[in-house]
Amino acid sequence: MINARAETLTELPSFKLLVDRRRCIIPADGFYEWRKEGKRKVPMWVYLRNRQPFGLAGLWDVWRKPDGKRVESFTIITTEPNELVRPIHNRMPVILRPEDEEQWLDVSRTSFAKAQSLLKPYPEELMDAHDVSPIVNSAKYDGPECIQPVSDDEMPSTGQLSLL
Repeated sequence: MINARAETLTELPSFKLLVDRRRCIIPADGFYEWRKEGKRKVPMWVYLRNRQPFGLAGLWDVWRKPDGKRVESFTIITTEPNELVRPIHNRMPVILRPEDEEQWLDVSRTSFAKAQSLLKPYPEELMDAHDVSPIVNSAKYDGPECIQPVSDDEMPSTGQLSLL
Protein backbone atom coordinates (compact mmCIF):
# COMPACT_ATOMS: atom_id res chain seq x y z
CA MET A 1 0.00 0.00 0.00
CA ILE A 2 1.30 3.43 -0.94
CA ASN A 3 -0.36 5.27 1.97
CA ALA A 4 -1.37 4.36 5.49
CA ARG A 5 -3.82 6.39 7.58
CA ALA A 6 -2.25 7.54 10.87
CA GLU A 7 -5.54 6.96 12.68
CA THR A 8 -5.74 3.24 11.86
CA LEU A 9 -2.10 2.09 11.90
CA THR A 10 -2.51 -0.06 14.99
CA GLU A 11 -5.75 -1.62 13.73
CA LEU A 12 -4.53 -3.00 10.40
CA PRO A 13 -2.56 -6.27 10.39
CA SER A 14 -0.26 -4.98 7.64
CA PHE A 15 0.94 -2.06 9.82
CA LYS A 16 0.38 -2.80 13.51
CA LEU A 17 3.58 -4.87 13.86
CA LEU A 18 5.65 -2.26 12.00
CA VAL A 19 4.84 0.82 14.10
CA ASP A 20 7.06 -0.28 16.98
CA ARG A 21 10.03 -1.55 14.97
CA ARG A 22 10.12 -0.34 11.35
CA ARG A 23 9.58 3.40 11.19
CA CYS A 24 11.34 5.35 8.47
CA ILE A 25 11.60 8.80 6.93
CA ILE A 26 11.00 9.34 3.23
CA PRO A 27 12.91 12.40 1.97
CA ALA A 28 10.95 14.80 -0.24
CA ASP A 29 10.98 18.37 -1.47
CA GLY A 30 7.24 18.45 -2.21
CA PHE A 31 4.31 16.29 -3.24
CA TYR A 32 1.56 16.35 -5.84
CA GLU A 33 -2.17 16.50 -5.23
CA TRP A 34 -4.99 16.94 -7.73
CA ARG A 35 -7.64 19.60 -7.10
CA LYS A 36 -11.06 18.89 -8.60
CA GLU A 37 -12.66 21.61 -10.71
CA GLY A 38 -15.88 20.15 -12.01
CA LYS A 39 -14.88 17.11 -14.07
CA ARG A 40 -11.31 18.32 -14.44
CA LYS A 41 -8.45 17.45 -12.06
CA VAL A 42 -5.78 20.13 -11.74
CA PRO A 43 -2.34 18.90 -10.61
CA MET A 44 -0.73 20.92 -7.84
CA TRP A 45 2.73 20.97 -6.30
CA VAL A 46 2.71 21.29 -2.49
CA TYR A 47 5.98 22.25 -0.75
CA LEU A 48 7.52 24.10 2.18
CA ARG A 49 7.68 27.88 1.81
CA ASN A 50 11.40 27.84 2.55
CA ARG A 51 11.82 25.35 -0.35
CA GLN A 52 13.89 23.04 1.88
CA PRO A 53 13.67 19.24 1.69
CA PHE A 54 11.69 17.54 4.45
CA GLY A 55 10.95 14.09 5.82
CA LEU A 56 7.67 12.20 5.51
CA ALA A 57 6.77 9.74 8.24
CA GLY A 58 6.72 6.19 6.94
CA LEU A 59 6.90 2.50 7.71
CA TRP A 60 9.06 -0.08 5.93
CA ASP A 61 9.00 -3.84 5.59
CA VAL A 62 10.72 -6.75 3.88
CA TRP A 63 8.58 -9.69 2.79
CA ARG A 64 8.45 -12.54 0.30
CA LYS A 65 6.15 -12.97 -2.67
CA PRO A 66 4.50 -16.37 -3.16
CA ASP A 67 7.25 -17.18 -5.67
CA GLY A 68 9.88 -16.58 -2.95
CA LYS A 69 11.23 -13.27 -4.30
CA ARG A 70 12.23 -10.75 -1.63
CA VAL A 71 10.34 -7.42 -1.65
CA GLU A 72 11.49 -4.28 0.17
CA SER A 73 8.62 -1.83 0.57
CA PHE A 74 7.52 1.26 2.44
CA THR A 75 4.36 3.26 2.97
CA ILE A 76 3.81 6.98 3.58
CA ILE A 77 1.70 7.84 6.61
CA THR A 78 -1.13 10.29 5.97
CA THR A 79 -3.20 12.45 8.27
CA GLU A 80 -6.05 14.93 8.04
CA PRO A 81 -5.18 17.95 5.89
CA ASN A 82 -4.19 21.36 7.17
CA GLU A 83 -6.04 24.47 5.93
CA LEU A 84 -3.80 24.81 2.85
CA VAL A 85 -4.34 21.23 1.65
CA ARG A 86 -8.00 20.84 2.73
CA PRO A 87 -9.48 22.53 -0.41
CA ILE A 88 -7.26 20.29 -2.56
CA HIS A 89 -7.53 16.87 -0.88
CA ASN A 90 -8.99 15.20 2.22
CA ARG A 91 -5.61 13.74 3.32
CA MET A 92 -1.99 14.84 3.38
CA PRO A 93 1.30 13.08 4.14
CA VAL A 94 2.71 13.51 7.63
CA ILE A 95 5.62 15.94 7.35
CA LEU A 96 7.95 15.60 10.32
CA ARG A 97 9.56 18.67 11.84
CA PRO A 98 13.37 18.28 11.76
CA GLU A 99 13.49 18.25 15.56
CA ASP A 100 11.03 15.31 15.64
CA GLU A 101 12.80 13.07 13.13
CA GLU A 102 15.12 11.37 15.64
CA GLN A 103 12.21 10.61 17.95
CA TRP A 104 10.26 9.09 15.05
CA LEU A 105 13.18 6.89 14.00
CA ASP A 106 14.40 5.79 17.43
CA VAL A 107 12.18 2.76 18.01
CA SER A 108 14.41 1.57 20.86
CA ARG A 109 13.70 4.66 22.99
CA THR A 110 10.38 5.94 21.65
CA SER A 111 7.31 3.74 21.77
CA PHE A 112 4.74 4.17 19.06
CA ALA A 113 2.29 5.42 21.69
CA LYS A 114 4.62 8.40 22.22
CA ALA A 115 5.66 8.78 18.55
CA GLN A 116 2.02 8.77 17.46
CA SER A 117 1.71 12.37 18.71
CA LEU A 118 3.98 13.40 15.80
CA LEU A 119 1.46 12.20 13.21
CA LYS A 120 -0.39 15.46 12.70
CA PRO A 121 -0.84 18.04 9.95
CA TYR A 122 2.16 20.28 9.28
CA PRO A 123 1.49 23.99 9.96
CA GLU A 124 -0.10 25.51 6.84
CA GLU A 125 1.67 28.84 7.34
CA LEU A 126 4.97 27.05 6.60
CA MET A 127 3.69 25.57 3.33
CA ASP A 128 2.62 26.71 -0.12
CA ALA A 129 1.15 25.20 -3.30
CA HIS A 130 0.64 26.09 -6.95
CA ASP A 131 -0.85 24.61 -10.10
CA VAL A 132 1.52 22.66 -12.34
CA SER A 133 1.31 21.29 -15.85
CA PRO A 134 -0.59 18.06 -16.52
CA ILE A 135 2.67 16.62 -17.86
CA VAL A 136 3.11 15.28 -14.30
CA ASN A 137 0.54 12.65 -15.25
CA SER A 138 3.04 11.07 -17.65
CA ALA A 139 6.01 9.01 -16.44
CA LYS A 140 8.09 10.19 -19.40
CA TYR A 141 8.46 13.63 -17.76
CA ASP A 142 10.80 13.85 -14.79
CA GLY A 143 12.41 17.26 -14.78
CA PRO A 144 12.07 20.71 -13.26
CA GLU A 145 9.23 21.54 -15.66
CA CYS A 146 7.02 19.23 -13.58
CA ILE A 147 6.98 21.62 -10.62
CA GLN A 148 6.99 24.96 -12.45
CA PRO A 149 3.92 27.12 -11.76
CA VAL A 150 1.43 27.39 -14.60
CA SER A 151 -1.35 29.91 -15.08
CA ASP A 152 -4.97 29.12 -15.94
CA ASP A 153 -4.45 30.05 -19.58
CA GLU A 154 -1.64 27.47 -19.84
CA MET A 155 -3.84 24.64 -18.56
CA PRO A 156 -5.69 22.53 -21.13
CA SER A 157 -9.41 23.22 -21.12
CA THR A 158 -12.06 20.55 -20.86
CA GLY A 159 -15.00 20.08 -23.11
CA GLN A 160 -15.25 20.36 -26.87
CA LEU A 161 -12.54 22.12 -28.83
CA SER A 162 -13.38 24.72 -31.44
CA LEU A 163 -12.25 24.35 -35.03
CA LEU A 164 -12.31 28.12 -35.61
